[in-house]
Amino acid sequence: VQLVEPGGGLVQPGGSLRLSCAASGSIRRINTWGWYRQAPGKQREFVARITRNFAPDYADSARGRFTISRDNAEDTVYLRMSGLKPEDTAVYYCNVVNFAGTDYWGKGTLVTVSS
Repeated sequence: VQLVEPGGGLVQPGGSLRLSCAASGSIRRINTWGWYRQAPGKQREFVARITRNFAPDYADSARGRFTISRDNAEDTVYLRMSGLKPEDTAVYYCNVVNFAGTDYWGKGTLVTVSS
């Protein structure tokens, strides 16, 4: 099972960025996709998740600025981030949970918000 997360990079405050995460390999049907992040010196925290029925959920820090979406046919999830702030700087991790309750993690992609 592999989760590939291209899309990180450097962006100026107030800018936008879209992350994507594609699943491949022997993964059973995905129930929930999620994004988490870990800033330097901090614990990993929840950012957003979306169920197979497209019901999204957001952390307070992400609500109104970030949008999560998924493509079930392509086993891909996206995180559109806008109005980025320096405090959004972190390594962003993709997470999936299948219907058996097994979860998988990507290796993470670095997002740096700085002028």
